[in-house]
Amino acid sequence: MSSFARNTVTLAVDAPSIDYFRLSPMLIVFGVAVLGVLVEALLPDVAARYRTQLGLGLGGLLAAFGMTVAVAVVDGSQPHVTMAGAVIVDGPALFLQGVILLVAAASVAFMGERRLDRVWASAQVQSAAGARIAVGGGPGAEVGSGADDTDDRELPADAFTPAGSTVPGSVDELRAGRARWYTTEVYPLALFAVGGMMLFGASGDLLTMFIALEVLSLPLYLLCALARRRRLLSQEASLKYFLLGAFASAIFLFGTAFAYGATGSLSLHRIGRAVADGTADHTLALIAVVMVTVGLLFKVGAVPFGSWVPDVYQGAPTPVTALMASATKVAAFGALLRVLHVAFPGLQDDWRPALWTIAIATMVLATIMAVTQQDIKRMLAYSSVSHVGFALVGAITLTEDGVSSTLFYLTAYAFAAFAAFALLAVVRDEAGREEAALDAWAGLGRRRPLVGVLMSLLLLSFAGIPLTSGFLGKFVVFAAAGATGAWALVIVGVLCSAIAAYFYVQVIVSMFFRPARDDAPLVVTPSPLTSVPIAIGVAVTMVLGVFPQPLLDLAASASSFLT
Repeated sequence: MSSFARNTVTLAVDAPSIDYFRLSPMLIVFGVAVLGVLVEALLPDVAARYRTQLGLGLGGLLAAFGMTVAVAVVDGSQPHVTMAGAVIVDGPALFLQGVILLVAAASVAFMGERRLDRVWASAQVQSAAGARIAVGGGPGAEVGSGADDTDDRELPADAFTPAGSTVPGSVDELRAGRARWYTTEVYPLALFAVGGMMLFGASGDLLTMFIALEVLSLPLYLLCALARRRRLLSQEASLKYFLLGAFASAIFLFGTAFAYGATGSLSLHRIGRAVADGTADHTLALIAVVMVTVGLLFKVGAVPFGSWVPDVYQGAPTPVTALMASATKVAAFGALLRVLHVAFPGLQDDWRPALWTIAIATMVLATIMAVTQQDIKRMLAYSSVSHVGFALVGAITLTEDGVSSTLFYLTAYAFAAFAAFALLAVVRDEAGREEAALDAWAGLGRRRPLVGVLMSLLLLSFAGIPLTSGFLGKFVVFAAAGATGAWALVIVGVLCSAIAAYFYVQVIVSMFFRPARDDAPLVVTPSPLTSVPIAIGVAVTMVLGVFPQPLLDLAASASSFLT
């Protein structure tokens, strides 16, 4: 036998086990997203493509939710590890995936709304320095002066520009609109983002978590730039989100490298074990937790890392804003909870004071900024940041009560936030643009009582008024924090809730007790694609405020991370 053969060492490498049943919710979402890309490439008819993409998106998300419920029923409280530890299917992961899928389905339905953004063919003809555009002409058609150029038809339109690659306000963009083009690729983009959100909170190692972060972020960067109205503001929002998101992703990746240097592993539970038994390098581990947490705090929108939130929420198409304010926040908190509770609980004496400071700063500064806003959409954006502070109160409480209260809070806020942004979209000015100015909403509640009552209920929930889900959410979070002695967080949270009630009530007072302007906005009746999700969001807000126990029990049973 040769010396080479004698010295050869055979290495046995076991192939990773793939549990298709427990991965099925994510596989369905990603599979439907890929199918949507094929539909976009192969189906030439615009109307058929719109119906197909919308049907695929809603059907895929609802099917994935059904499989999530099936996995939860089969497993109960038994966690599972798959993909060689890259994916963890435990109680918190399944709970958050279910919430993400429900609010994502509502957001995708909202994306398909085509009654709110109706445009007039003649208005498009008279735009772009008086250019007259031939009926049926695509972006390459000639500008002519035929008899059809004076058409007064009202064209249905969604919230997205008909041609995202064109210069805002250009003749090419107007030609695309006149040709009734639709940006139907928003549906597979949204599904890819949702798939990344589902994986984000179920990641078993930091590398998988980084991949999930990029998968959910990149489609959102694109979606933020595709607003039909105020295109420049939309593109500015997308650029800000992209640049700041790139920095945050780089910081997260640096933290991942330091975690590997400290422990020799990227697995969250192995990092946690090394930190707990003292075999990890303390300095490197501390740098790792700081940098990884900073990357995640950017995604949840905490102060000072959430400076992008008001500009992006205001500039993005409202369906995309609704998706980010609900599903993205739920996913980001799922990842943050897993990092803090699984990988770095042994360093809690080091990171807890910093996160206390961030939670307090988030609640205080976001509340103060919200008070000064005169634009309701921007006010809701700052409100979203303040709610991040309230959720952090529970997230940094390293108990099962802290986890369950955070899960309940995220659910209550996600449905209310989606409904509020969707309801905001039905109020339009004479040009068909969303009207979010506070003074423009004066008298709206008396002219359109249903819109006024629904928005008032959601705002009262954000303020934490009893008999709403917001009150129960804040109560359980503060109770979990108080049980661990974090009374400073509780006191600041209660005071900020009291201050926040001012700007929420200000909108209610404007709607019901102030005279309407001469150019009062219109309320456009949406299709069931929008009205049904709004009704569901409002119903969840009311039901959880009166009968919260079933969801509280479900959150309590799903509060144990696999460590």
